[in-house]
Amino acid sequence: MKLTTVTNVSVDGVMQGLGTADEDRRGGFERGGWALPLFGDEAETYLGQVYQRADAFLFGRRTYDIFAGSWGMMPDPDDNPIAGPLNRQPKYVASTTLTDPRWADTTVLSGDVAAAVRDLKAQPAGELQVHGSGNLVRWLLDNHLVDEITLLTYPVVVGQGTRLFPDTGPDTALDLVDSRAFTSGISVQVYRPSGRPRYATAA
Repeated sequence: MKLTTVTNVSVDGVMQGLGTADEDRRGGFERGGWALPLFGDEAETYLGQVYQRADAFLFGRRTYDIFAGSWGMMPDPDDNPIAGPLNRQPKYVASTTLTDPRWADTTVLSGDVAAAVRDLKAQPAGELQVHGSGNLVRWLLDNHLVDEITLLTYPVVVGQGTRLFPDTGPDTALDLVDSRAFTSGISVQVYRPSGRPRYATAA
């Protein structure tokens, strides 16, 4: 399976608290809910199509809890293009603390996560999607397990919060696979990691 990460970020790279104002108050974060006012019909349709492609989902613990408490509790999930796939397809959670997942078709990966993810990726065809889960995404990138990165960038500078990429970390070259923009100002870029970047040298 191809492993694809799907992340909503502000122009300054913040991914924290994009849902409701109280979604994630870690670190005294006070600017939650910045994405929803910009999330129009085009973005909704696009994300619905992305979720429909998924053959399985991989989450970090925090994102899993948020999704299980929202999408997992919808009374008629099959009527929703996002909730339907999330409730139908297998879900995997990288966690050493989750022992009794309540969301159906959930498997906890608590041992050798890298080996477990490689086993999932070795399955023929299909797409393994990672939504949100910033710590997990960074770890997957560090371990060269990501095949494709989808970024939905919102036209806002949040100014505080957890960013997708840290101030220091490994460097990665990216090939642009797809790019589009919506009338709300949200832009989508799909990248494929391609090793280390090339740097200019002194003449």
